[in-house]
Amino acid sequence: MLKLDDRDLKILSILQREGRISKAALAERVNLTPAPCFERLKRLEKAGIITGYRAEVALARIAPHIVVFMAAELEGHRAENFQLFERWVQKVDEIVGCWAVGGGFDYILQVVARDIDAYQRLVDRLLEARVGLVRYFTYIVTKPVKQPRAMPLETLLESAGARQKN
Repeated sequence: MLKLDDRDLKILSILQREGRISKAALAERVNLTPAPCFERLKRLEKAGIITGYRAEVALARIAPHIVVFMAAELEGHRAENFQLFERWVQKVDEIVGCWAVGGGFDYILQVVARDIDAYQRLVDRLLEARVGLVRYFTYIVTKPVKQPRAMPLETLLESAGARQKN
């Protein structure tokens, strides 16, 4: 793992919240001149810590939609069962998030669809694809309360440091 100092953390924190900040403004905010700030940025990108830049879109202003979380259980639990399911999920644009989880289910999927009918057609395609889905549960989002924006970098790293000292 790449060793991060306070300036690296500040760069990452700022970029998570303000991805369009200019390099000059970023350098000023972390108290560096542009060249060393840019070098740090490139080092973080090269190390795979910064994996991309994207815009947050107010989807409700563009198109009607629903957000659904689906808990999915697979029929088999061999590596090839998981690989088959995961390859299929990667191909479906409406599935905007998918996490393998421990516990009673194998995956949690986040789906964005135009409406319930479109979601059901997606489920039907999933079942027809024979990718091992044996059971699923649907949870329709009625309102967003807190959505992922920025990872709590400082908190995570403080906790890791406290554990290393003990």
